[in-house]
Amino acid sequence: MSSSSKRGMLGLALVIPSFLILLVVVIIPILYAVKESLIDQHGTGYGLANYIRLFTEPAMRKNIIYTINVTLVSTAFTLVISYALAIYLRFGKGFVVKWIGRLYFVPMFVPGVIATYAIITMYGNHGWAARLLLPLGIETIPRIIYDYKGLVLANLWFNIPFATMLLSSALASIPNAVVESARDAGASTLQLFGRFILPLSYKTMWVAVTFIFMGIMGSFTAPFLIGANSPQVLGVAMQQVFSSYQETHTASAMAVFMFLLCSFMGYFYIRTMVKDADAS
Repeated sequence: MSSSSKRGMLGLALVIPSFLILLVVVIIPILYAVKESLIDQHGTGYGLANYIRLFTEPAMRKNIIYTINVTLVSTAFTLVISYALAIYLRFGKGFVVKWIGRLYFVPMFVPGVIATYAIITMYGNHGWAARLLLPLGIETIPRIIYDYKGLVLANLWFNIPFATMLLSSALASIPNAVVESARDAGASTLQLFGRFILPLSYKTMWVAVTFIFMGIMGSFTAPFLIGANSPQVLGVAMQQVFSSYQETHTASAMAVFMFLLCSFMGYFYIRTMVKDADAS
């Protein structure tokens, strides 16, 4: 047997375990969910009735619109805040920068349930925020918990540290000589960002956006604990349809729809990266 054949068999042997894990954990469950989503409510035939219901039933349609709205708004706010924070950590100096650099990733190590209950305790109707404002004559604060605003706030808490960490690593790889040369040439702060910082870090930005989008789209803990009763994000609605109403086929259709949304985001990211690689 030639050495090239041996290397090929070795490579195949190394790939097979990973493929089997992917097959069992990802591919087979997805195919099973697709099959279940095509079964009608009576279990007698196949069709698109469950998918049609997602877009024709008013409650289902509101849940889809609400989920997409929360996901896009939370992703946009997370990206803007994380980018600004990463730039501040990269180019700022002083005591504050050092402490932010040490503490910004702490929320990543706080379990989701504990963080969600902390938000409830802080911003609830009788939480710490309301008690601190009471001596100032402010008896009521805007409703945050069990509301759209609370859900966005929770998404920011969970995702800003992760996005900031990714963007900070990308900005740290930008040579100081590039920044100093641009400033010596008279580039303004906006020009420096648009012509140098953004082009050199946008790959990592797309990685962050992709993971943030998929994480928020599939989130359950925070929406279940502090989200509104109606409309609901798809993760919570799917759990209720599955457990409370025992409509497994409709729940499978919701799961497949969520998977398609995340797959679209992943496809867009991969396509962008492939085009950039071909261009270079």
